[in-house]
Amino acid sequence: MYDCIVIGAGIAGAVTARKLAEEAGRKVLVIERREHIGGNCYDEPDEYGILVHNYGPHIFHTGLEEVYEYLSRFTEWHLFGHEVVAKVGEQLIPVPFNLNTLHMVYEKDRADILEQKLISAYGEGSRVPIMKLRENEDPQIREIAQYVYENIFLKYTMKQWGQKPEEISPEVTGRVPVVISHDNRYFQDKYQGVPKDGFTAMFERMLAHDNITVRCGTDCKELLCFRENDILFEGEVFEGDVVYTGALDELFDCRFGRLPYRSLDFRFEHYDQASYQGRSVVNYTVSEDFTRITEFKFLTGQQNTEGTTIVKEYPFAYTGAKGEIPYYAILNDGNRALYERYRALTAGMKRFHLLGRLAEYQYYNIDAMAKKALELADNIRGENQ
Repeated sequence: MYDCIVIGAGIAGAVTARKLAEEAGRKVLVIERREHIGGNCYDEPDEYGILVHNYGPHIFHTGLEEVYEYLSRFTEWHLFGHEVVAKVGEQLIPVPFNLNTLHMVYEKDRADILEQKLISAYGEGSRVPIMKLRENEDPQIREIAQYVYENIFLKYTMKQWGQKPEEISPEVTGRVPVVISHDNRYFQDKYQGVPKDGFTAMFERMLAHDNITVRCGTDCKELLCFRENDILFEGEVFEGDVVYTGALDELFDCRFGRLPYRSLDFRFEHYDQASYQGRSVVNYTVSEDFTRITEFKFLTGQQNTEGTTIVKEYPFAYTGAKGEIPYYAILNDGNRALYERYRALTAGMKRFHLLGRLAEYQYYNIDAMAKKALELADNIRGENQ
């Protein structure tokens, strides 16, 4: 009945399913535990008619031409250079901290000197992790680093991760660098934006293929049984490929203990006014219990909306309780070792593939995940020819 089963209808699962269905002629069943497709990229109009991202703001950005071209088959784009500011005291300053931010924080003569020092030390256009900047031998550069550390990095990181920056993997701390340029964009990728009709519409088109069947509101364990090295589908041994994009520890009932994640509590608010903050995203790096506020109409380009909808994000430790969602893997040696114990349980399963943030206990941007999904589909196709 099916040649391939894909568990999860987010970017990883949807791209894999479409490519296998379309280019390899596979009959694909997509099983999704939630009541909707699109994973955390899911968006829909709220009760006021404003398109919101239910699981926090998602922005597609990439320099990968093949990924941009592939996804563009299923959507037109609202392209823009995404900019973020941080509220520090009464100022709104660009983040990541860049040379424009430098000139807002310091008076002109001093800022000019510091700018030249940064360019000489690291090169114009470079991106320097804050922890590396703090190690510079020049006391004036270390002073800049300390300002960034205290006003942009420290409290925000502790809120987001529940840890001090020194305790967090360099893979994470390196994602928010000091940028030695006058470019205020949060990303420097060639393509930046959101699907013109929304992410959900893009996923609907991607999964609309005669060879794809989607079952939402279904836990994979209702249909599949993982018995030693065999995978059973509706009680019979399944000989096809299974692509799993969910949480690996939960597939095995957390038998070795739960993999740690950070989760988020999203609190939406609507205001009968033209704008709440005049921009898409403001990070609260020093004050407040939440980390940021997103105002959706500035993110999605919605022009003719009455009122405005925002969301505040409150991070907390994921416990696995009903309604909680694991968003960010907490990367350290101990957690990776625990993940490897779970991954070892799949080693003998033929044609079983782990793909995605949860299944691989890794962080991926949308474009990197799409690229991996395209590559996996090619590999599956090649192995079975």
